[in-house]
Order: sequence, then structure tokens, then C-alpha cells
Amino acid sequence: MPDPTKPTIKQQRDARRAEKVAAMQKQMATQKRNQRIGIGAAITGGVLVLALVIGFVIVGSTPKANPSDITIEGLKTFGTLTAVHVEGTVDYKADYDMDPPAGGNHNAVWLNCGVYDQLQQNEHAVHALEHGAVWITYDPDALSEAEVATLRSEAPSTYSIVSPDPGLPAPVVISAWSAQVQLDGVDDPRLETFIQKYWKAATAPEPGAACTGALDGPGKIS
Repeated sequence: MPDPTKPTIKQQRDARRAEKVAAMQKQMATQKRNQRIGIGAAITGGVLVLALVIGFVIVGSTPKANPSDITIEGLKTFGTLTAVHVEGTVDYKADYDMDPPAGGNHNAVWLNCGVYDQLQQNEHAVHALEHGAVWITYDPDALSEAEVATLRSEAPSTYSIVSPDPGLPAPVVISAWSAQVQLDGVDDPRLETFIQKYWKAATAPEPGAACTGALDGPGKIS
């Protein structure tokens, strides 16, 4: 006769089934909770990423100063200039009314950009201007050694030439292709403005062409 205090086989089987169902339901609940956490984190992360992307787009889209919009007091321009390779010297003062030159016919070999402590041949330096360089010339009799050092430090590390030129019409003259400004000294703010406007500018005939690998002039320092 069955013991009424003990569960029947069917009851035991039902109990085991219930335990399994409960365990399965607990597992599914845990999985759902993890999924909700994961989705929430993904949404939060996505929002953060989207915010960063939008921020980068906004910052990246901030308009930079257009060189054509930069005005420089005392700027002299020379219009469209010839750029023929010639041998020998060019009388830039007579042919173009330039002193020092800011473009025109020039030697087929360009002057390597850098800092020089001696006078450079115009025809080679002008070729460097054709490639987008700026040429900073100074009157060594008008500047102290400290001022010359300051001027050299202000020049861009590439696509620039710094060299002395005794007898200039101003203490410092900075030139690019078809553009030039006479500066009052090394602290003249137009030096930086001119570099912003004309350094590797599209107004040069061959902007970005090499400014190394050709001729090192006399007295090159760096």
C-alpha cells in the first residue's frame, strides 16, 4: 500500500519538471536583464560617439582664414610675371621695378630653402619663390645680432629663405611670388601676416614644388 506521506512518482516527476522550468525561467530572466544592460550601454555609447562625431564635424568645419581675405598694409604686388628660365643675371630693378626681386625670369636651378648668412644670387632665389617659398631679406647694418636671430626663428621651417642683403630700402623685406612688403623691423606684425597669406600659396606658379635638392648658396647655416 503506498505511503501517503511520500510523493508519488508522478509528483516527483512534476516537481523535477517544475525545478527545471524555474531554473530555465531564471536563466532567461538573467539573459534579458543582461541584454537590456547591453542595449542601454550601446545606446549610451552610440549617443556619446554621435556627439563626438558631431563635435568633430563642427570643429572641423570651422572656417579658416582665407588668404585672399587677408589685407596687409603697404603690400606691393606686381601682377602677372614672366617665369622663363634664363642663364646669366636678370636686372630685376630695370625689368620689373623690384628691389629685391619678387618673381620674374630666373635661373633653371632653384636655391635650396634655409637660413643663410651671406648674400644670395637673385636668379636662384626667385626660382624658389616660384615654388611657393617666402624670401626674408634683411639689411645686416640695420639689425643687431639678436634681431637677426629673432628673424630667423620667425621664418617657417620649410619653404622659406632668410638671407642678408645690404642696402635694402627697409630693415627687413619679405617677398613671395609677385608680392612684397617692406617691414619696419623684426617685430613688425606684418611679417607673420604676410607668411599666412603667401607661404606655399596658390598664387605661386608652382606651389609645393621642391625647395630642396638643388643649390645650396654660400653661407648656408641650416
